[in-house]
Amino acid sequence: MTALPDIPLPSTIRSRFVNGINGLRVHMLEAGYETKGRPCVLLLHGFPELSFSWRKVMPVLAEAGYHVIAPDQRGYGRTTGWDADYDGDLASFRLLNLVRDALGLVSAFGYRTVEAVVGHDFGSSVAAWCALVRPDVFRSVALMSAPFAGPPPLPFNTSDAPTRPKPDDPVHRDLAVLPRPRKHYQWYYSTREANADMHRARQGVHDFLRAYYHHKSADWKDNKPYPLKSWSAGELAKLPTYYVMDLAKDMAETVAEEMPDAAAIAANTWLPDSELAFYSAEYMRTGFQGGLQWYRCGTSGAFNADLETYSGRSIDVPSCFISGQQDWGTYQRPGVFEAMQSTACTNMIGCHLVDGAGHWVQQEQPGQVSRLLIAFLREAVSRRTI
Repeated sequence: MTALPDIPLPSTIRSRFVNGINGLRVHMLEAGYETKGRPCVLLLHGFPELSFSWRKVMPVLAEAGYHVIAPDQRGYGRTTGWDADYDGDLASFRLLNLVRDALGLVSAFGYRTVEAVVGHDFGSSVAAWCALVRPDVFRSVALMSAPFAGPPPLPFNTSDAPTRPKPDDPVHRDLAVLPRPRKHYQWYYSTREANADMHRARQGVHDFLRAYYHHKSADWKDNKPYPLKSWSAGELAKLPTYYVMDLAKDMAETVAEEMPDAAAIAANTWLPDSELAFYSAEYMRTGFQGGLQWYRCGTSGAFNADLETYSGRSIDVPSCFISGQQDWGTYQRPGVFEAMQSTACTNMIGCHLVDGAGHWVQQEQPGQVSRLLIAFLREAVSRRTI
């Protein structure tokens, strides 16, 4: 097996592997490990990211007294044991199995409870389900960049009503016939071609990721998000092209149009090229299909019955939401940001939109995010002891 290059990490973070986690050999980053018996904080990354995405907040959380663990999740980075084949085992990537991965990892470290599970982007969905399914273990939850609407509802009070087929969602057909034909990125990510489009991008993986990260960051000046009125083609078409793409373009072509120039790249302090090079090397090695499988689980609807088991349940442990003020992710699914605060989370301590950050909030504004997380962790503890 070829030796993997070192990860450009602060001296207070170490890289390690843990075997036997729900069929995986998990690669993870760890901080605050020197002192035994610390409360644990679990950090879950999104797409197209890695445990490396938490490198800036981990030392601050460790300094505040926590044992901080951040895995490369199933499908990503140096974690192995998952199936990278488009026609492979899709069920292993379903949300409740990702919760099982998280539970297995903290159990391997001897924790019966975790002070907080913190998730960003798609990791936010996993964190939300961790807190909803096992509130006895995951005692608080911080959701970042992707709000949570709660479990899908079951048909209710229908025993005497005529059986009706599940209504078809016309939004994709409607997007395709707009004057400027469009498609939704999550359904594009579910296609067989998506991995090769990015892995073999004409501009190369490094420049693809540079443009992708730039386009979704506060550096792209047209990221000025606001709530959309409905899940309809006309409203969704207001989203930037990294969410609602031009119908004829793949994602590599989409973001290439917004590639920053050499001066902007040189001036980027939150993701200098030396750090981006680690992401690009990892994705050149693994491809993107592992992360794309997560989207396929959602768009296929194949595992909704799993989630409907929890219909009517809410997240009742202390929760908070942190996103970039310039992040469209907060509003990409109309009504979810509001539903999270009104019904899905019953014990929400704070909802923070951080100025100067787009989608990569913990990388773009790590100081502010670290402060918000530490304040949340302390408030969550105080609420439990009242």
